[in-house]
Amino acid sequence: MLSAELKSQIQGAYSRFLEAKGLKPRYGQRLMIAEVARVLGAIVTDDEGRRQGEPAVVAVEAGTGTGKTVAYSLAAIPAAKAAGKRLVIATATVALQEQIVNKDLPDLMRNSGLSFSFALAKGRGRYLCLSRLDLLLQEGQAQSATAQLFEEEGFRIDVDEASQKLFTQMIEKLAGNRWDGDRDAWPQAIEDDTWSRLTTDHSQCTGRHCPNFQQCAFYRAREGMTKVDVIVTNHDMVLADLALGGGAVLPDPRETLYVFDEGHHLPDKAIGHFAHFTRLRSTADWLGQVEKNLTRLLAQHPLPGELGRLIEGVPELARELRTQQQFMFAACEQLADFRAGEDMDGRERPRHRFVGGVVPEHLRELGLELKKGFSRLMEAFTRLTELLKEAMDGEPGTGLASHQAEEWYPLFGSLLARAEGNWQLWTAFTAEDPEDSPPMARWLTLAEGGALHDIEVDASPILAAETLRRHLWSIAHGALVTSATLTALNSFDRFRMRAGLPKSAVSAVVPSPFAHAEAGLLRVPDLKADPRDVAAHTAAIVRELPQLVAGARGSLVLFSSRRQMQDVFDGLERDWRRRVLIQGNLSKQETLNRHKARVDGGEPSVLFGLASFAEGVDLPGAYCEHVVIAKIPFAVPDDPVEAALAEWIEARGGNPFMEIAVPDASLRLVQACGRLLRTEQDRGTITLLDRRVVTQRYGKAILDALPPFRREIG
Repeated sequence: MLSAELKSQIQGAYSRFLEAKGLKPRYGQRLMIAEVARVLGAIVTDDEGRRQGEPAVVAVEAGTGTGKTVAYSLAAIPAAKAAGKRLVIATATVALQEQIVNKDLPDLMRNSGLSFSFALAKGRGRYLCLSRLDLLLQEGQAQSATAQLFEEEGFRIDVDEASQKLFTQMIEKLAGNRWDGDRDAWPQAIEDDTWSRLTTDHSQCTGRHCPNFQQCAFYRAREGMTKVDVIVTNHDMVLADLALGGGAVLPDPRETLYVFDEGHHLPDKAIGHFAHFTRLRSTADWLGQVEKNLTRLLAQHPLPGELGRLIEGVPELARELRTQQQFMFAACEQLADFRAGEDMDGRERPRHRFVGGVVPEHLRELGLELKKGFSRLMEAFTRLTELLKEAMDGEPGTGLASHQAEEWYPLFGSLLARAEGNWQLWTAFTAEDPEDSPPMARWLTLAEGGALHDIEVDASPILAAETLRRHLWSIAHGALVTSATLTALNSFDRFRMRAGLPKSAVSAVVPSPFAHAEAGLLRVPDLKADPRDVAAHTAAIVRELPQLVAGARGSLVLFSSRRQMQDVFDGLERDWRRRVLIQGNLSKQETLNRHKARVDGGEPSVLFGLASFAEGVDLPGAYCEHVVIAKIPFAVPDDPVEAALAEWIEARGGNPFMEIAVPDASLRLVQACGRLLRTEQDRGTITLLDRRVVTQRYGKAILDALPPFRREIG
């Protein structure tokens, strides 16, 4: 039970916060504080401080405007401190992460009377690698001779004038303590291509052997994390840490209370973490490159002992594997019937899916040979990196000077990482799926690969439930999952299934402070066109859209398919088209900035967007007075993970349409409707151009799950 002392501390902090800010308590916010405190503040522990009994997990759906961050921070920070645990707040987007660190937590500290320290934890890839920068600035000198053998691995050393200028500025700012090596703190945007040459990953990092270890931006930031009460990070970093057994970069899960904000993303993020792919032609080319490079390396550096013997064996192994890759490519090309299809972001992805995740036997046998070959390659590279570490430590007998080992380590580390990635893919692709568990989804994708096409081989879990149950919920001291959209069709069943929430998990819905019925109108006009007849539906949208959004300063039109979005745009009159900004022509941020600038300048502006504009886009006030939704956002029928999940549910006697397709579409529709009201002052209209919500059996459930806007059904 929640102790009286902790309860009064949380209540006192909330009262002080409201008073200092001149705010009235929000009903939903108060409810959320109480729910989180009740579960996370009353965890029973043993003498060692370890949680006893069932997992302590609470899921809270809190509508837009509830003030979620304040609610969970006020409850979870005192609860974590009282239990002697650390609090990890994980978000799905960088924007929310930055808001929490730069605005919400400082505001809470100033106004609540709570005393705590906090830090932002980012992955290694957000930080500069000083050794990489040194190498780029010493361009063309003797030290880069080895790196030039490995150009394929991203160790390109040609530096143009603009880059040279940028790198020099970086060194100067670092030397003058005017920059800390964090990409996000650099005053200008840095192109991904440029940044990828300045950063490193764990497989290429020499750690304490690096001459720049004491000044390393990543390790300095990591050291700062060991001392703070609250760590703000992202879902990916938590999942990566759990995949390493937990406690590798973040605190040990047993010593941690977690908050997953934007928590509806967690199951998909977890699936992504355990999905694998490889490209057959580009991997064959890479193996050819490895063979050539290591043969040349040995010619330049004849090496004694185990190191020389191991490197000598790799070219032949790479040659054999390359031949097997070519056999696999030919077999896949012969077998695959690539069907055109779009993914959720509207990209064309021709695919061949293996029904039920079952791979034909001859392909599986070829895959097992590749798994065996990559396993041997991985063993060789693992042993080589171990020997290079010994050489860096100055241990005798390796036959390599420590400075040479230090230069080679990142190169062999990257070779090991790629070999391991291929081994993981072939392991997943050829595995026998257990009888009673969901199978892996397995498919082939036709990929653009320069002049020649390539074939991508993919394997992915279809549910993350078991993974999250085993690695997160059952181990963590406690956890909160929160989002504005956790329920589907007014139930937590969908999220419980996908996230594997333990039976003991508590779930609650707290209301938004928005007066939906006064602020918004939901219209379902009769377009006289069924959305399943795409041509007729598109023609009807082209005909009606200008009239529909007339009078709105900012409008957002959401489509489920890029093709329909483009066809509607092409069908509009040229003059009207000028007010439309279409997703994909510019970066997302630039598109939103131009839209806002037009509205600020008194011009009407219309945004055309896909799934990524239906969520997380914040356009308050005049920027979005009308949301038009072309159709109920059912999942793309050719998504291989969703299709495999549907097959599995059907094989077990379920109804995949009612159990998956309808709840998923309902959730996406709620998210799309959530673009309209961003503040309590906002007013506007949502128009859904899909009458299946009134004509189909499932439509009523979808309609009833939407916020309680006034309705106008045509």
